[in-house]
Amino acid sequence: MTARRRIGWSLLGAAALVLPLVVYPVLGADILAWALFAAAFDLLLGHTGLLSFGHAAYFGCGAYVAALLATRLQAPFPLNALAGGVAAGILSLPLMGLSIRRKGIYFAMITLAFAQMVYYIANQWRGVTGGENGITGVPRGHAFGVSLVSSTVFYYATLVLVTLALLLCWRIVRSPFGRILVAIRENEARAQSLGYAVGRYKLIAAMLSGALAGLAGGIWVINHGFVGLDAVHWSTSGTVVIMTLLGGMGTRLGPVVGAALVIALRDAISAWTDAWGVVTGIIFIAVILAFRRGIVGTLEGALGRRAAPAPAVPAPERPLGTIR
Repeated sequence: MTARRRIGWSLLGAAALVLPLVVYPVLGADILAWALFAAAFDLLLGHTGLLSFGHAAYFGCGAYVAALLATRLQAPFPLNALAGGVAAGILSLPLMGLSIRRKGIYFAMITLAFAQMVYYIANQWRGVTGGENGITGVPRGHAFGVSLVSSTVFYYATLVLVTLALLLCWRIVRSPFGRILVAIRENEARAQSLGYAVGRYKLIAAMLSGALAGLAGGIWVINHGFVGLDAVHWSTSGTVVIMTLLGGMGTRLGPVVGAALVIALRDAISAWTDAWGVVTGIIFIAVILAFRRGIVGTLEGALGRRAAPAPAVPAPERPLGTIR
């Protein structure tokens, strides 16, 4: 690891540790949950090339399962959040198994249709999900004997879990499996001609992405103590798309940075105007126009060009017959 990377990771770790001192801890935990959600989504978009408009189904599934386990079975954290991730991964198996049979805009529309189906089920299954009223009074409980009632304590417990999940994401994309996903993204026909089972790799990537999104949803609901239909609404899928594009898809820190910016701006602007969506939309459009590859992607490209050695200038060729 280069000195520049060591400094960057050290600064990132320090920022995560002092974040509850800068913002209130509930907002800090919210940033962590959405950062994990964006990283899970980027595993599918940035590294596999599949644009899903239905990831709210997995985020909401994890949130509902974690809320039910916490309220009805008093399951402790992080067991309830991890169970939400497992449930979302199982849900992604049939939904994504059917969706990956199509490509491009057809894949995106099918995922959106499945997400709307999950939204309808959550709305109608009032005996379990609470319908429009949702599930309230979700307790934080304990984790390994430590009470999580304090928002600050819960933030640091969440930080440990999210850090491990993000490390898993980054390990996946840097593994041989991740390299095959990139090959599928760049040229699916060539990857298939080389003997790779493209459909199987897509399905595994989709299940991993769905499971991690469900884990993020489980963390989010334990943090807020409430889950409603907005968790499975199509706007939640749109929000995570914006986060990924804003930070820079296909990069390690892009989804994390994008999630932090979106959540922080939404919280700051909504404090003084009800039209925070319009204001943040204008800001996001300006940032995306200025940073075509996202904030992190553009900065990495600029630093890479600056650090690259200058090409050697070839010596002028002497004409034939010239005497030295």
